[in-house]
Amino acid sequence: MELDVAILSRIQFAFTVSFHIIFPSITIGLATLIAIWEGLWLKTHNPYYLQLAKFWIKPFAITFGTGVVSGIVLSYEFGTNFSKFSELTGAVLGPLMAYEVLTAFFLEAGFLGVMLFGWQRVSPKMHFFSTIVVAIGTWISAFWIIVANSWMQTPAGHVIVDGKFEVASWFEVIFNPSMPYRFTHMLMASFITATFVVAGICAYYLLKKQHLNMAKKGLSMCMWIALILTPLQAFIGDMHGLNVKEHQPIKLAAMEGIWPAEEENVPLLLFALPDMEAEKNHAEIGIPNLGSLILTHSWDGAVQGLKSVPAEDRPNVPLVFWSFRVMVGIGFGMIGIALCALVLRRKNALYHNKPFLFLVSLFTPTGVIAVLAGWYVVEVGRQPWLVQGLVRTMDVVSPLPPERVLFSLTLFIVIYSLLFGVYLYFMRKLIKKGPPSMATLEQQLIG
Repeated sequence: MELDVAILSRIQFAFTVSFHIIFPSITIGLATLIAIWEGLWLKTHNPYYLQLAKFWIKPFAITFGTGVVSGIVLSYEFGTNFSKFSELTGAVLGPLMAYEVLTAFFLEAGFLGVMLFGWQRVSPKMHFFSTIVVAIGTWISAFWIIVANSWMQTPAGHVIVDGKFEVASWFEVIFNPSMPYRFTHMLMASFITATFVVAGICAYYLLKKQHLNMAKKGLSMCMWIALILTPLQAFIGDMHGLNVKEHQPIKLAAMEGIWPAEEENVPLLLFALPDMEAEKNHAEIGIPNLGSLILTHSWDGAVQGLKSVPAEDRPNVPLVFWSFRVMVGIGFGMIGIALCALVLRRKNALYHNKPFLFLVSLFTPTGVIAVLAGWYVVEVGRQPWLVQGLVRTMDVVSPLPPERVLFSLTLFIVIYSLLFGVYLYFMRKLIKKGPPSMATLEQQLIG
């Protein structure tokens, strides 16, 4: 079988970015939770808030470090595997990447040391300030990355001179049509991901009858947060979907499995097997007209379908269709858990219901899975375009020998698999060790 350098380059970038996004999706939310716990400790002097902060700061540090290491290669891959893309869009995307380093990375690096190692070296208020700065730094980092990616989804504020993109308005580049929806959606996803990671570990401790007071405090807080954020995320997702309908209708058609060039009375498909060759779905199970109601806010509203564009302008429909359903399914599962927690709280059974605690512990990694699924919807759904409607992915692939790309891809898979194994080993070790005891905390505070 002949190797295709374009396919190999796309697989390599997809693999590396998928691996990398696992870690920011946890650290953004976890840094925020640590800042909240530390602030509550300073306000209430409840030692269990301090215990939560001190315990989770080590998993945060490991996750943050792994995210930095795994993300370094991404910017290089633009130049090595998609060199023409860098040449065409460098005037727009280059400064955005530089802004991320200047405003976020330096900010995080400047205060991360104080956050991790400054408990006995600076005052509690100064340490709390450092924790807040690191949390804000993660938000700013996410902002610039989402700005760059959103510009590729819905390009604005540019002119094309001699085939290359130049900035006409930085305001329009930064605040392009999809950026506010995508940034809010991603930030909320990170908060929810970290919330369920913490909740899952606290539920595990309660099942094992270990570190009970800290676990109860952590689980209770996380379930309140989930009760607020998960329905809010569903609302933001609906707004984001309407934005996609306006600016990337073919992506939306792939998400919903809509084939006719224009279809009214669109059902909401719960299950289907999209067939790209036959240009139709098999084994459809759907709710009549609900798709139109959600997508157009009209019972019989019309939606543009996949056949409105040539086959070569369509994404991989089965992958987008099912990734979207994985993301939404997990989201509704999280809403269900938050509501179940509310019922159990009223019955004074939140910390003792074993099936519920087991379910929460099973949901520990689901936030990451939902983020990955959503990212596949976003990125695969945009194909065959790298810059929507303007630059095709296949046209900017570097003319590399496919054997070299296959070698580097294999190397990345091996190294990243080992890195992930080491990450899981140390995370498991920290979880088994548990939080510092109250006696240790008292000694550290006196010291």
